[in-house]
Amino acid sequence: MRTDGVLNILGKLLLLISLFILLPIPVSLIYHDGMTRAFLTSALIGALMGGSLIALFPPNSELGYRDGFAVATFSWLGLAFLGALPFFFSGSFPSFVDCYFESMSGFTTTGSTILSNMEILPRSMLFWRALTHWIGGMGIIVLSLAVLPLLGIGGMQLFQAEMPGPTKERLAPRMQDTARILWGVYVLITFIEIILLMLGGMDLFDASCHAFASLATGGFSTYTASVSEFNSPYIEAVIIFFMFVAGTNFTLHYHALHGRWRVYWQSEEFRFYLTLVAVSSLIIVLANQGRIYQSWLTNIRDAVFQVVSIITTTGFGTADFDKWPALCKILLVALMFIGGCAGSTGGGIKVVRMLLFLKYARLQLRKLVHPNEVNTIKMGNIKVPQEVMLGVLGFLAIYIVFCGLACMAVTAQGVDMITGVTAVIATLNNIGPGLNAVGPVQNFGALPALAKVILIICMLAGRLELYTVVVLLTPDFWKMARRPKLRNFKRLSLSR
Repeated sequence: MRTDGVLNILGKLLLLISLFILLPIPVSLIYHDGMTRAFLTSALIGALMGGSLIALFPPNSELGYRDGFAVATFSWLGLAFLGALPFFFSGSFPSFVDCYFESMSGFTTTGSTILSNMEILPRSMLFWRALTHWIGGMGIIVLSLAVLPLLGIGGMQLFQAEMPGPTKERLAPRMQDTARILWGVYVLITFIEIILLMLGGMDLFDASCHAFASLATGGFSTYTASVSEFNSPYIEAVIIFFMFVAGTNFTLHYHALHGRWRVYWQSEEFRFYLTLVAVSSLIIVLANQGRIYQSWLTNIRDAVFQVVSIITTTGFGTADFDKWPALCKILLVALMFIGGCAGSTGGGIKVVRMLLFLKYARLQLRKLVHPNEVNTIKMGNIKVPQEVMLGVLGFLAIYIVFCGLACMAVTAQGVDMITGVTAVIATLNNIGPGLNAVGPVQNFGALPALAKVILIICMLAGRLELYTVVVLLTPDFWKMARRPKLRNFKRLSLSR
């Protein structure tokens, strides 16, 4: 690992996020909430940190995949630290661990919160929470590749380290152009949702915050009651649609915007994704009718919203699904594991991995019945390479081990099993709410500090899809790390 180059890029990313920290200041001034100094101080600290790293460590043009893993992991840790500073200086959070938890939850688009009352938080802080979602949704590395030509070298390594799913598609020959295209689609869809939400009666502030959260599949709302605060079928329908859009591979949206609408139905992953939403909603409607709901319309409305919110890992709520029958809760927990499509802003294992795993399981069953038959796994009409299948199986194995260890670590802090296990599932899959003490109408504030630290690690690992974080825990990774070289200030002064 080229440590000096990694630290130089980290400095540039910190400078970039320092600029974003200034964006809530106009909101603070408009609503007179007195938080301007908190944002200015946080941005200044970030600029000093980033500038120091850039000044001390020279750039390196020979970035490899190992360096990409380091940049992705350390940048998210650093960004969460900077993002926590406004919360800390606002005085609205009990401890810095809680501030860091909220910040990491925002940037990783998890949506888990330690807050029990959103209405008492300053408006600019609510805006900053939503903005962390929007930045993290498409990914800070991809954002940097879109706006910072300085990161053009090694761009593919950084992109793959942050988005290590089984399907990645370049939309342009240069990595920077691909990043700009993805962000262009992301911004366009965000503006469309803001307009539609305002047509439903939301003001610009609430529309922007909820658009940021739903497009990023984050789930932070400006109200304690989440989306149910508005009690509007229209607003819920708009958010359902855009959550579903956000859980879809964004390259499909790009092709659709260029008139190639058939790409949706041609995608086997999208068809499976749509089927999961439809079948799961139907099962929950049938299970709830007559027991929880007497009205079919209300039943369908809540069921579809919660299914889309959970499978896309958004975490918005319109109903307390912790009170639903056990079948519904089990189904929702299963959807938490699956998550959105590859190339979406959603978390989870990803629909394409589950689809490939089911195809692999079916192939193994056929081999038992027809041992001499030669079959291959295909996605659409394309044969899936063996290394991709091995990567999927390896990911699932690491996921099970990581999830199990995290569950044991959290419950060891005195947390009950249902709360502890679903808290890990909710944070590892970047969903937000769990069950019991961390259910949809509860929060994570009462958990022990060490449990929150473990869940912070789960959020990061889930956002970077495990491999990027786990590889940093292996001794071999650090054996090949080079000592950072400071800039040669004497040579620089002579050259000038």
